[in-house]
Amino acid sequence: MLIGVDPLLRGSLLARLDEMGHGDMLVIADANFPARRLGPPVIDLPGATAIEAVRAIATVFPIDPDEPISLMSAPAGPPDIHAELVRATGRTGAVRAEAITRFEFYERARESVLIVATGELRPYGNVILRKGVVTDGENQ
Repeated sequence: MLIGVDPLLRGSLLARLDEMGHGDMLVIADANFPARRLGPPVIDLPGATAIEAVRAIATVFPIDPDEPISLMSAPAGPPDIHAELVRATGRTGAVRAEAITRFEFYERARESVLIVATGELRPYGNVILRKGVVTDGENQ
């Protein structure tokens, strides 16, 4: 445990987030997402919802304001969890979101640096975040 760090952010997850560079993609996936067959390393957070994972990760992970976050579109229209995922970033005013098809989401996930597999049971609880930059003022 560390002071000031969300308890969901443990050793290997913190290390992977730290190693990511500007523009690298991070997938936060629901429990039904086929994380292991897509290729990138997977870190499991089975006791956390996707919302909890995004909220925790957003405390240490700068989200690129120039790139939209990507959500997996649902055939019946946007599910409630999409708005919750955007709010969980803590940057609702500055974050643009786009809904992409399931198969386009899978293709982008293959190009990601890391997949965080959560215990989220609500369908379409998947999001791709792109890492922004840490400025000198934020790194103190």
